Amino acid sequence: MSARTPENEAPVWYHSCAAALTTLLLAEKYLPGRPAALFVVVASILVMSLTALSALGFKVVGALPQGLPEFKLPGLRLRDAEGVIPLAFACMLLAYVESVSAARALAEAHRYEIDPRQELLGLGAANLGAAFFQAYPVAGGLSQSSVNDKAGARTPLALVFASATIGLCLLFLTTSLKNLPSVVLAAIVLVAVKGLVDIAGMRAVWRVSRQEFLVSMIAFAAVLLLGILNGVIVAVLASLALMLRRAAHPHVAMLGCIPGTRIYADMERHTENLPVPGALLFRVESSLLYFNAEQVRDAVKQKVRESASSVHLVVCDLSSSPVVDMAGAGMLAKLRQELNEAGIELRLVSAHAEAREILRAEGLAEGVGYAGRGISVADVVEEFQGGSAARSSTVSE
Repeated sequence: MSARTPENEAPVWYHSCAAALTTLLLAEKYLPGRPAALFVVVASILVMSLTALSALGFKVVGALPQGLPEFKLPGLRLRDAEGVIPLAFACMLLAYVESVSAARALAEAHRYEIDPRQELLGLGAANLGAAFFQAYPVAGGLSQSSVNDKAGARTPLALVFASATIGLCLLFLTTSLKNLPSVVLAAIVLVAVKGLVDIAGMRAVWRVSRQEFLVSMIAFAAVLLLGILNGVIVAVLASLALMLRRAAHPHVAMLGCIPGTRIYADMERHTENLPVPGALLFRVESSLLYFNAEQVRDAVKQKVRESASSVHLVVCDLSSSPVVDMAGAGMLAKLRQELNEAGIELRLVSAHAEAREILRAEGLAEGVGYAGRGISVADVVEEFQGGSAARSSTVSE
């Protein structure tokens, strides 16, 4: 009868994991920079090979293919493309996200910079080479990078030595490695990645941006529940959904003059700012696009209605709107028409070059005058106040 039973398997697995974790943690504290993980691996292989523990049902690495991969051209056929392309895209997304995440985590820990474009180029080159040796897709994993970092790696030369060591293991040590317990590998990874769990950083994210914290928690839960690939895809989709939601409901700032200056800022955030009598000044703190244009129009019309008949001028500051698409320009044209029917003038100021081209194509340039970066809210307000003063003088005479 096999010695593997539910009564004895779990306790032995638990004690083995605890022993490996304890050894690694003690070595990390009292023997920093020493190859403690290598010692644990060798010791566990010897124990599994020379004792009867293997009969208790330990999961081991098992037999590994011996020898180096051979050069071989990819055998992709045209009819296979439909099934391969979605899988290749998923592998690319997962590889890039995980690689850049690991690189950024280590770069922040060691205070150096990375170039995500170079990371993508390196991944592409590595996978191109792997394709000619029938290898698995290449990625910079968080666990592998953490183990490498804990082992003392500081330069890319460490990857050269790691690759050479893997090659030697494939040539001469595959038989010896078959008795390596999987629980030992798990313990090594757990100890390696524990330093990347930044609780203080998560608290900072919570304080600074609740939406960023929500995305991080969605990514964390999705990876745990659905696996790395599906979890990363869910996190990316959640991030895009939150970004689109924020863009679809942009903040429309109602502007007032900062006392003693010609600068106009959001009156909601700066209650000391002075409103301009007879004028409504607003700034859209986002690009004007097809999915948020109506939200902006409704917000402006609501403010006009709240001001009753006291508004004679509406000024739209486009300095925070780098992009205005056709729907956004059409919304401004429609808003101008509605305001003109109510006896209210619409002026546009501080538009970017690309936005001005769209506005001219929509025919707004003729109706609102020059709207470039050379004219500011203060210029239009001073012109309006000068005209109001002249009208008042004429009426009094």
